[in-house]
Amino acid sequence: MNRIDRAFAACRREDRKALVTFISAGDPSLEVSESLLSALAGAGADVIELGVPFSDPMADGPTIQAASQRALAAGTTLERILDLVRRFRQVSEVPLVLFSYYNLIFRYGVDRLAADSAEAGVDGWLVVDLPVEESAEVRPALERNRLHWIALVAPTTPPERLRFLLEGVGGFVYYITVTGVTGARNDLPSDLVAHTAEVKEATDLPVVAGFGISSPEMARRVATHVDGVVVGSRIIDLLAGAETPEAGVERAAAFVRSLAAALRE
Repeated sequence: MNRIDRAFAACRREDRKALVTFISAGDPSLEVSESLLSALAGAGADVIELGVPFSDPMADGPTIQAASQRALAAGTTLERILDLVRRFRQVSEVPLVLFSYYNLIFRYGVDRLAADSAEAGVDGWLVVDLPVEESAEVRPALERNRLHWIALVAPTTPPERLRFLLEGVGGFVYYITVTGVTGARNDLPSDLVAHTAEVKEATDLPVVAGFGISSPEMARRVATHVDGVVVGSRIIDLLAGAETPEAGVERAAAFVRSLAAALRE
């Protein structure tokens, strides 16, 4: 059983919603990311998405764009991220999702990266810019290595397209709460309840919602309609805004503890 499946099964047993966190690997360095991974796992993150820094992150807002630039400037590569995963696996079984743009996967080699991901301890991929129609090369490689292909669905996804997107996916379904790019926001869209209900009706997998969740209160409100929430930009802001990386890790961990507590209420 994949670690992601075990994590959501544990949430169901405990009658609570899952907390999925996102970090940009290598921001501001892989050493800091290693500390941050352990801190977030200890603070209550059920799943952690590891963002692979990319020079043209079209789906991301200013916060993650800046984090990608800092990570690239620090020399972060896929090879070094997988080494980070290997070290993390020595201390934690919290599931990890590789969150990447396809260009980076293609350059590394799909089959090679799938095998290396499984060996290192990655549990699934979320490829943000690869249409499902173009995924025929990727998904068999993941299946051979027992990694989950995680689907992204948007508020604008029509019902017939939704069913197509959800064929053969695993782990969980990532529902994007808003149109546009990533980034912390203050308000929830008015159509969130209706759209998440449509997604939950179309799949037996857990549905998590992300893009814009910035506080424990917002996480709690969103979680009443789905199986979990994703928080990323606010964590990155807290890390980047601290006087030292160590202080940033502490601030991020405290915020994640508050999110985890909100989702357990």
